[in-house]
Amino acid sequence: MFGGTFDPIHLGHTMVAADACKRIGAEKVIFIPAKRSPLKGFLPKASDADRLAMITLAIAEQERFEVSDYELNKPAPSYTLETVGHFQQKYGRETSIHWLIGADSIDDLVYWHKIAELIDACHLTTMYRAGCEPPDFTRFEGSWGRQRVEKLRRDIVQTPLIDISSTEIRKRLAAGQDAADMLHPAVAEFIRKNKLYR
Repeated sequence: MFGGTFDPIHLGHTMVAADACKRIGAEKVIFIPAKRSPLKGFLPKASDADRLAMITLAIAEQERFEVSDYELNKPAPSYTLETVGHFQQKYGRETSIHWLIGADSIDDLVYWHKIAELIDACHLTTMYRAGCEPPDFTRFEGSWGRQRVEKLRRDIVQTPLIDISSTEIRKRLAAGQDAADMLHPAVAEFIRKNKLYR
């Protein structure tokens, strides 16, 4: 599972997801756009429908990639633990679920809803992120216990460092600049056609 606002989805998202998929031997990666992150005080700039459409375009050629509108159909905000529970029910308890996060999310984990339960419920799999320190969970031992921290360490995957961010893309587009080099061509065309982020 790969959750996020994907506002917009970019080449960094799809490249690290493909790499993580290979490294953990996943059968598939499900992209799950959030209606609104509980930790972000603002709504995504693009509509739910536009973000869903852009993800669908970005992953169309990848047979192991899927998109789910599960969180978009729930009242905001979305809690990862509830989403993991939903997919665990859907695929069965014997299915091992990995929830992909970027190394830039580590500092925020203490604010995640029922984080200790989430670590127990799935594999919270941390991917390296350009511009961030390598993932280090040592400081959380006191709060979450050694076993959980060891589980988090085992679930670190060294994905390629791709320096692309949705924030940078939105800034470029708002300034009337081109961001096509950071986007799947079909996504770049969708943004241009629908005049998004201007």
